Amino acid sequence: MPELVYPPVITAAKTLFRVLDLRLTVDGNHHVPRTGGVVLASNHVSYLDFIFCGYGAHESRRLVRFMAKHEVFAHKVSGPLMRGMKHIPVNRSAGVGSYNTAVDALRRGEAVGLFPEGTISRSFTVKELKSGAARMAQAAEVPLVPVALWGTQRLWTKGRPKTLTRRHTPITILLGEPMDPGAYPDANTMTAELKIRLTALVDRAQQEYPDKPSGPDDTWWQPAHLGGTAPNLQEAAELDRRPRRSATS
Repeated sequence: MPELVYPPVITAAKTLFRVLDLRLTVDGNHHVPRTGGVVLASNHVSYLDFIFCGYGAHESRRLVRFMAKHEVFAHKVSGPLMRGMKHIPVNRSAGVGSYNTAVDALRRGEAVGLFPEGTISRSFTVKELKSGAARMAQAAEVPLVPVALWGTQRLWTKGRPKTLTRRHTPITILLGEPMDPGAYPDANTMTAELKIRLTALVDRAQQEYPDKPSGPDDTWWQPAHLGGTAPNLQEAAELDRRPRRSATS
């Protein structure tokens, strides 16, 4: 079937990048194969991460089908777009169906993107990973490419107001070497290695990032271990455990 929705959305996103003069750094995009199934597994620091993770595969001319919670598909604005771009809804009460849909897509030669942390990391460090990305790659016998994003949290993240008109923000997209699912005895072992690789890529993105906080009130987007005021992993986990009505969303 022809792609009627995805290409115009990509064009709109690239136009917005130019209008905001976002300083995009992409490295390792050659690791995304131009054909065949592939899993893109990214860290998660922003509500906009799917845009920039997908952009990392643009050089290889791949349209990434992202797995996203089903509520996004039910929205009157985002729903038609998500369905038109053939993304994959995830219903947590019926996760097997979403998993099977993703594996089928991979076997058809699609690129499937997901965020194995499950939710945005408030600490801006890599949380514990769910094993779904590795299980999909092993079931479909396709490579898994780790993706690190940094700077996207400055545009829109949990607990902070949206700053979608912020100009000149550096955004880093690093893609690591593909992981061969056949090299790992099981999904848990592969997931443990994925966490090591993702953490190393995120650390590199943080160290090479061209901007520093502009003052004491601008340290929120830096992780605690780099001197920022973002919560550490334990504090972030406690925030995530709070009932939604009392937590900042």
